[in-house]
Amino acid sequence: MESKIRIGIAGYGNLGKGVEFAIAQQPDMELVGIFTRRDPSSVQPVGDNVSVYQLADVEKHVNDVDVMILCGGSRADLPEQGPALAKLFTTIDSFDTHAKIPEYFDAIDAAAKPSGTTAILSVGWDPGLFSLNRLYGETVLADGATYTFWGKGLSQGHSDAVRRINGVKNAVQYTIPSEEAISKVRAGKQPELSTREKHVRECYVVLEAGADAATVEDTIVTMPDYFSDYDTTVSFISEEEMQQNHSTMPHGGFVIRSGKTGKGTNQVMEYSLTLDSNPEFTSSVLTAYARAAYRLNQLGQHGAKTVFDIPPGLLSPKDPAQLRKELL
Repeated sequence: MESKIRIGIAGYGNLGKGVEFAIAQQPDMELVGIFTRRDPSSVQPVGDNVSVYQLADVEKHVNDVDVMILCGGSRADLPEQGPALAKLFTTIDSFDTHAKIPEYFDAIDAAAKPSGTTAILSVGWDPGLFSLNRLYGETVLADGATYTFWGKGLSQGHSDAVRRINGVKNAVQYTIPSEEAISKVRAGKQPELSTREKHVRECYVVLEAGADAATVEDTIVTMPDYFSDYDTTVSFISEEEMQQNHSTMPHGGFVIRSGKTGKGTNQVMEYSLTLDSNPEFTSSVLTAYARAAYRLNQLGQHGAKTVFDIPPGLLSPKDPAQLRKELL
């Protein structure tokens, strides 16, 4: 039997914990350690006998980890951690600031390629699985338009961005799609929709003592790449209300390609997700792509990659013959 793929987790928040659960479901993987900026003794993994180390000491474990799954936030953590860790390990991350993916790709590629590592970035459901479905849609239906709707759901990246604002003690952000816009798209009308017409954003914020609500609200609604292009409402609530009403992390969405074939025949392709736990699903996608990263690295394919560069069969623990027999 082949040895198992040895996985490390960098960062142990909701995403990192989800990765630990996901690894336990994989027949060919094992968790060799969690790497954290916190005091390792304060971190309590889900599984028994899981080693926890200081992230600052990660270089000591280069020979122990086949793939490092990066579970930090896109706004402040990954721009620094991604290139630094890609120099040392084959990595996977879920960098999700769409507008900055090209420059992030270049930084990761510059770190990984000379080091002989493989780094798959922006893995998750969007960017990630939704990206693939946008590609399939516009490739198959060349004459058409693509629409992506998110929610209703809690966005980890946007919530993290709000929580990092001075004066914010805790926060969640929900993305809510327009039902009217979705109906028009499904009907094949191919409407032109502005960013504001497709979604609204709702933020629920617990303030630190003494924080100025007006300043926090203005910082949120004007934040580029996250809120400035959307109608955003900010509600200030108590810690008790946060725990009672906003402790779960549902999400989901749709990618719809509306196009015409032949002499004007309407065709609509749709891919949708309904998720009870956004971080656990994202973690499961990251873990599947960790297998692909390991295999690509073994084949000598180094540098930065995205989901567009990964053959689907590399995601599965099944061999090609089994996939042809069971799924084709």
